[in-house]
Amino acid sequence: MTTPTKHLASCIFCKIIAGEIPSFTLLSNDKVHAFMDIGPIAKNHALVIPKYHAPRFGDVPDEYASEILLAAKKVAKAIGCEEYNILQNNGKNAHQVVDHVHFHIIPKEGATDDSGLVIGWPAQGLSMDQIKEEFEKVKARI
Repeated sequence: MTTPTKHLASCIFCKIIAGEIPSFTLLSNDKVHAFMDIGPIAKNHALVIPKYHAPRFGDVPDEYASEILLAAKKVAKAIGCEEYNILQNNGKNAHQVVDHVHFHIIPKEGATDDSGLVIGWPAQGLSMDQIKEEFEKVKARI
C-alpha cells in the first residue's frame, strides 16, 4: 500500500484535502475526496481527486486510481442525472489548470448543445494501415 505524499503548500487541492481550504465535500475517504466545483460549467458540477498528490493520472498509484472511478460513479448517481461527462485532463495542452489529478463530473441533463462542456470530435481520418501501425507500437509497450 502506498502512503500518501505530503501535500504541497502551493497546491489548492492538497490544501482542500488537508482542510486548510473549505470545500462542499460530497464524500471523503482515505484515498479520495469529492466536492462541488466552485467554478462550475454546469449545475452540480463536481470534482473527484486522489488524496495522493500527482500531477498526471499516470503518476497515481493503482489503489488510488481504482477508488477515483468508484467515487465518480457514486457522485454521478447522487447528482441524479443520467447524462453527464466524466473528464480528466493531463497537462497544459490538454487544458489541465490545477497540477493535481482531478476528475470532473459534469451533468448534461437538460443541457443545450452550447451549455456546459462542449466537446467536438474532429476525427483525424487515419487509414486502417496507420491505425494498425500505431496499434503495434502501443501494444508492444503494454
